[in-house]
Amino acid sequence: MSSSGALPPDERLQAPERGGERASIEGFLDWQRASIVYKATGLSDADAARRPLPSLTTVSGLIRHLADVERSWMREDMAGETLVRSRWSEDDPDGEFRVTENDSLAEIIGDYEAACAESREVAAQFDLDDRSVAEDGRYTLRWILLHLTEETARHLGHIDVLRELLDGATGE
Repeated sequence: MSSSGALPPDERLQAPERGGERASIEGFLDWQRASIVYKATGLSDADAARRPLPSLTTVSGLIRHLADVERSWMREDMAGETLVRSRWSEDDPDGEFRVTENDSLAEIIGDYEAACAESREVAAQFDLDDRSVAEDGRYTLRWILLHLTEETARHLGHIDVLRELLDGATGE
C-alpha cells in the first residue's frame, strides 16, 4: 500500500435537492461521474494500474470501461452511431480492463470525461420517453440514464475499495 492516503479537497457539485425528473436523473448521474474522477485523483499511473485483488480490476481499467459504457449506451444504442471498438472485442471482452503502469491515468480520465460530455450532448437531443435507435427501440432515454447511474455507482464502489487498498484514502 502506498502512503499518501488523502483525497483532494472535494469540489464536486452535488445532485439537485429539488427539481424535475430530468434534472434529478441527470444530476445524480453527473455526481456519480464526478465521484469517479474524484476518487482517482492523486493516484500515480502505477497505482491506478495496480491490481490489489486477484482479478483484472484496477482503477484505470474501471474508468476505461466506464468510458466505453457511456459511448455504447448513448452514442451507439440511443443515437444509432457506429463506433470503432479498439479496446475490446468478442475475442477479448475484458480488453478495456487490461492496463499497465505505462497507461496514463490523466489520459484515461480525460477520455472518460470526453465520453461523459458526448453522452450529455446525445441526451440533450432526446426526451426521456424517446426510444433508442438500436435494440429495436427497446430502451427509453430515461432507462439508459438510470442504467448509467447504476453502472457508474457500482463501479464507483469498486474504485472506492481499490483506493482504500492502494493508499488508505477514504471518504464520500
